[in-house]
Amino acid sequence: MLQPGGDTRVKVLVTGGAGFIGSHLVDRLLERGDTVTVLDDFSTGSRNNLAHIPATAPLRVVEGSVLDEELVASLVRESSEIYHLAAAVGVRRILDQPLQSIRVNLRGTENVLDAASPGQRILVASTSEVYGKNCSDALRETDDSIIGATSVTRWLYATSKAMDEFCALAHHRERGIETVIVRFFNTVGPRQTGTYGMVLPNFVQKALRDEPIPIYGDGRQRRNFTYVADAVEGILRLMATPAAVGQVFNMGGSEETSIEELARRVRAVCGSRSPLQYVPYSCAYSAGFEDMQRRRPDTGKLKETVGFSPATPLDEIIRRVADYFRSRNGGS
Repeated sequence: MLQPGGDTRVKVLVTGGAGFIGSHLVDRLLERGDTVTVLDDFSTGSRNNLAHIPATAPLRVVEGSVLDEELVASLVRESSEIYHLAAAVGVRRILDQPLQSIRVNLRGTENVLDAASPGQRILVASTSEVYGKNCSDALRETDDSIIGATSVTRWLYATSKAMDEFCALAHHRERGIETVIVRFFNTVGPRQTGTYGMVLPNFVQKALRDEPIPIYGDGRQRRNFTYVADAVEGILRLMATPAAVGQVFNMGGSEETSIEELARRVRAVCGSRSPLQYVPYSCAYSAGFEDMQRRRPDTGKLKETVGFSPATPLDEIIRRVADYFRSRNGGS
């Protein structure tokens, strides 16, 4: 994209850019020569995720919230591309802070989209959670959402992100905003912490310390895990593809596994002696917590549109996550 004055550098805004996925995206944007602004309130993101970037890089970090309408508007106006990743994340955080989660996911996305103008392209990060209890084989973007009762707090995240999608599509249809929506399936990799209930970093850290690996429920729940570098590659390709505008895409890994099998593979890759510890949901979450037995993506639409879909093998992902935590702990 050619900027005024002949400058070929794209001016990019990344909300939530100090987070796990966001910081990896920032790395790639800087590598390709873009000028990047990060907006992050550091509630779940970390300055450490960006600490490795040289001070001379064309990166500006703004500490602030997507709930600050004026700040968001000023940053959006000066950007050609916007990657809206800021959101309330993690099952634990959603259950502990439902009101703030709703505000961030709904009002924050509305602020970003309202500030945009036709010609600006915006990627809106969504989630596989929008499928809810739909356990069909290979979920497609057009499949139904099956959401639980409003009395079950867990479903507010799925519902709020579904509303984000509706909002993004409406801005595209009525205002000509070039929106692209991506539903992430269990994105994992270096820099992800287990603080808010993310399963793989929790398993790996326990395994490296030979501590019991906690498996909630019976461990038969089946998931697909997406390596973060694959997810970033996918969204960059989507943002560069005009046919992706106004569309929704699954972003998920190709390898399905049960949570119990994931724990066994983590233990094997890490060379760990950790026992597996089965924990009833009632001991980990509030009464009435609901989980899905299966959530597997169909990424055919992504492959057809951009010629790419995530394919990093699960054992390789586990190795890279283990190496990351070993490096943080001095090699132990």
